[in-house]
Amino acid sequence: MGHAAAIRLEDLTVSYARHPAVHHLSGSFEPGTMTAIVGPNGAGKTTLLRAIVGLQPSEGRLVVSGAARGQIAYLPQQAEVDRSFPITVRDVALMGHWARTGPFGRLGPAQHRAAAEAIAAVGLEGFEDRPVGTLSAGQFQRAMFARVLVQDAPLLLLDEPFNAIDAKTADHLLSIVVRWHREARTVVCVLHDFDLVRAHFPRTLLLARAPVAWGSTTEALSPENLLRARAMAERWREDAELCERVA
Repeated sequence: MGHAAAIRLEDLTVSYARHPAVHHLSGSFEPGTMTAIVGPNGAGKTTLLRAIVGLQPSEGRLVVSGAARGQIAYLPQQAEVDRSFPITVRDVALMGHWARTGPFGRLGPAQHRAAAEAIAAVGLEGFEDRPVGTLSAGQFQRAMFARVLVQDAPLLLLDEPFNAIDAKTADHLLSIVVRWHREARTVVCVLHDFDLVRAHFPRTLLLARAPVAWGSTTEALSPENLLRARAMAERWREDAELCERVA
């Protein structure tokens, strides 16, 4: 597997029933970079990830290079995942192979070994047969990270991966994200903790439905840009029917 994945956006607009969620976004997530996406609530951060992974229709140009559709690892927010389905931690980890085998493909000893190693890497040894519905939020997020580890993708899209989990788990999972970056994978992560972003993410996209800043984290999260993002959020019109560029 190569680690040269990149995403290029040109005047990208993503809407729900013609209501703009992200509009007129241009820029690139360069190969091997680790970028945080931040912004006010409702800024379109999750919508952007869903558009990149192909779960949300978009207009404009969106080009993913260096990674086929099955080589994009997407970790949604926990609230989007149905934990009532009767599957175990081992089942979740094995799902990481689906991009290569399909959901009904035959898994051999090597695939099961990779899942076991991923479960151990996220600190869930001994939980292999536990139903996911019995896990704490932190344990479930570890299981989801095990799935991503098994997928072994060059491009990783993570939506609030440290939200609503304990500090110890968050630190452990952050170390895995940092390791992915050191392995020259391309990491894009929606976050709300500015201190965490400043400490660990070299690049930041500050989004308020429209782009506010995109570049080095120090520059993107300047006081001026944060004030501008807040002002843009306050001017949102939820009843807007068309996505129109405002001069």
